Amino acid sequence: MSRVQPQPTVYLTHGGGPCFWMEFPEPFGPHAYAGLRVYLSGLLARLPRPPSAIVMVSAHWEEAVPTVSTAQAPPMLFDYDGFPPHTYRLNYPAPGAPQLAERVAAMLESAGIAAARNAERGFDHGVFVPMLIIDPPARIPVVMLSLQASLEPARHLAIGAALAPLREQQVLLIGSGSSYHNLRAIFAGGEGGSGAFDEWLNETVTAADPAERRRRLIDWRTAPAARACHPREEHLIPLMVIAGAAGEDPGRADFRGRIGGKAYSCFSFG
Repeated sequence: MSRVQPQPTVYLTHGGGPCFWMEFPEPFGPHAYAGLRVYLSGLLARLPRPPSAIVMVSAHWEEAVPTVSTAQAPPMLFDYDGFPPHTYRLNYPAPGAPQLAERVAAMLESAGIAAARNAERGFDHGVFVPMLIIDPPARIPVVMLSLQASLEPARHLAIGAALAPLREQQVLLIGSGSSYHNLRAIFAGGEGGSGAFDEWLNETVTAADPAERRRRLIDWRTAPAARACHPREEHLIPLMVIAGAAGEDPGRADFRGRIGGKAYSCFSFG
C-alpha cells in the first residue's frame, strides 16, 4: 500500500486588518491586496488533498504557554480598531475541533512543552481574515494555537516539531503572520528595508540544509534590516512553528509581491 502524502505546512502573510474588504490610499492604492487575495484563494487547490482540519497559529494570540482553542463553535473576535463599520460585520462560522485541540495539547505535553486550553477564544483577525478567502464556506474545522509570549525562535521551532505528526493525519498547519510588519513605517514611502530582509528570508526558507535553515531562523535578528521590518517579532514567529513542523522537508516561496512598496512573501514546506 502506498504511503499517503502528508499535508505541507504553510506560513502566510494575512494582510493588514480587514484589508480585503477595504480600499486604501496611496502608496497602497485600491487593488494593493489583489495578488495576496489570489494566492490565498488558491491555497486549498494546491494541497495534495483536502485537509481534515486546520491548526492555525495566529500572530495575534500570545499566552504564557502555548494554548489551544477548545471551543466547538468559536465566536468572532474583532481585535482591530478604527475600521469602517462593515468590517465589524464579517462572519466566519467555521467549527472548532475540541478533540483535535486536546490532541494538540497532549502532543505538546508529551514533548515536554507545557500547554493550556481555552474554551472561550474567538477567531481573531489573524485567523478569520485569511480564512474567509481560503475557505469561504467555512467548512474546514479550525483549531487556534497561541504563540508563547517569550517569542523565542528555538522554542517555537520545538513547538512545531512536536506537532509534525499531525501532517500525516491530514491536518494542515498554518502560521498566520506577516513577513514584514512595521506599523509605524507601513504607510511611509519606500521599501523600508523590506527588500533586503525578504531576500534573506527567502534564502533561509529555501536553504537546502534543514540545519542551516534552523540556524538562520534562530538568528533572524542578525538578518539585514531585521528590526526595521519587525520591531517586535510576533508576526514572524508563526514561521518558526511551521518550519519546525516541516522537519527536513524543503521550503519554497509560494507568493512574493509588493504591497504599498514593501516586499512580502508566503512560504510552504513539504
